[in-house]
Amino acid sequence: MVTVDKMAKISILGCGWLGFPLAKALLKKGFSVNGSTTTSEKISVLENAGVRPFLINVTLSDLEASGEGSLDSKSVPDIIETFLQESSTLIIDIPPKLRGPNKESFVGKIELLIPFIEKSFVENVIFVSSTSVYGEQNEIVTEESPLNPDTESGKQLVAAEQRLQSNTNFKTTVLRFAGLIGEDRHPVKFLAGRENLDNPEASINLIHQEDCIGIILKIIQNDSWNETFNAVTPFHPSRSTYYGQKAADLNLVLPKFNHENTSVGKTISSDKIETILNYTFTKPNL
Repeated sequence: MVTVDKMAKISILGCGWLGFPLAKALLKKGFSVNGSTTTSEKISVLENAGVRPFLINVTLSDLEASGEGSLDSKSVPDIIETFLQESSTLIIDIPPKLRGPNKESFVGKIELLIPFIEKSFVENVIFVSSTSVYGEQNEIVTEESPLNPDTESGKQLVAAEQRLQSNTNFKTTVLRFAGLIGEDRHPVKFLAGRENLDNPEASINLIHQEDCIGIILKIIQNDSWNETFNAVTPFHPSRSTYYGQKAADLNLVLPKFNHENTSVGKTISSDKIETILNYTFTKPNL
């Protein structure tokens, strides 16, 4: 069991929708937190929350970074080294972002980061991945299922997972999240009022932000490293049933599904999280 004394400082690369509330949860547990953001406006927000802020933008051309206060004058390698300084654990939560004119190789970004991790005191890495690495086969999916991504982001996530987990200088636990929802984020808002939607009988695979954070805290608490976990709430009604009810609950226009074609979609098992981590979901019915 890991104690706060042993791992008093944690670095979070990517304090966005998930990373920022995660940082605040870690602070409440007694950890000190270094957190990165790609926008200068977020620096004061992080600092006011008690997070030591770093402005870091990982690009293939360079690792563009600046830090708090006097760190601005330091070189890029110095900033990254300071960001990782005295941290035993690094949480990588940056999205692939493979669309648009400025798209870059996500695997390349991870490869740029690895030498910095190797030179640091980081012993453990949590890599936030996605269940998109499995593709859309019609079956129950576990962590032992073959990887068959059908999107470019899924393919690059697989490669990034492999780069990190094959490195023997640190231990990497991969956390494959299903669709992310929260108080301010829900796919029904995008689906409301739409018509002729596919796969009405396919199972939903979602997870609430609170459980995302709870699972990460549990991994750290249990010292559960060199593992791979599917992070999805064990609640799998059909898309048509779930989104129809959720739209009604939120007074949104109901989405309409096409029931003529055969539905396609996987059901992701979270049994390993419940058994190995002994984790109980706080939002079981979403």
